[in-house]
Amino acid sequence: MPSSTTGRIPRRTPPRRPVRRRPFSWKTRLASAAISVLLGILAWAAIARALAPRSNTSLTRFEAIIVLGSPADSDGNPAPEQLARVTEAVHEYKKGLAPRLILTGGAAYNHFVEAQVMARSAEAQGIPASAIYIEPNALNTIQNACYAVRIMKQHEWHSAEIVSADTHLPRAGLIFSALPLGDWQLEWSEHAAPPLAPESAAHHSALTAVEVIKTARYLTWARWMDRCDP
Repeated sequence: MPSSTTGRIPRRTPPRRPVRRRPFSWKTRLASAAISVLLGILAWAAIARALAPRSNTSLTRFEAIIVLGSPADSDGNPAPEQLARVTEAVHEYKKGLAPRLILTGGAAYNHFVEAQVMARSAEAQGIPASAIYIEPNALNTIQNACYAVRIMKQHEWHSAEIVSADTHLPRAGLIFSALPLGDWQLEWSEHAAPPLAPESAAHHSALTAVEVIKTARYLTWARWMDRCDP
């Protein structure tokens, strides 16, 4: 007779049913779609910055130098980035690149008008007041470009060098190239203002990231909603 240990009939383990994964909720799907769209827009902005025009002319001398605004500090003194832009414009003026400066920027971030603070810096560096034109109302880069060009149209100047930080210039190039000028022609070229003190790679990357976000806003919203006719 078979022993009790060998004569048992083993129990058959029932097959496991496949575990069904619960479908993603509509909230998860919506969040995933939003993230995908956001990443797509940021990629579009980065590509647009890489392809942004930096000039539409081969001129090496201009009728004006346009300095794009940057905030003063909380005491009304030129902040480092603002001072760097003015200082570079002064260098260009003294090299004979153009006979005048157009300084553009209103009280966008505090109650100090950027163009007025920049004008004081330019005069302190030897630029005569007669060569300085102040545009005190612009609150963003679109208005910087638009209002500065209005001054140029009033005086029948048709060429300008645009001075700003290197991280800012790609977006500025997109804006200047899209200005609705009609039959009026403007020849322009950009020139980067180097920082007055060495920048860390992390700081430069942070500035670039901010500009990518601002470029994304320009491409998706501002170029239509903040449109300005010179």
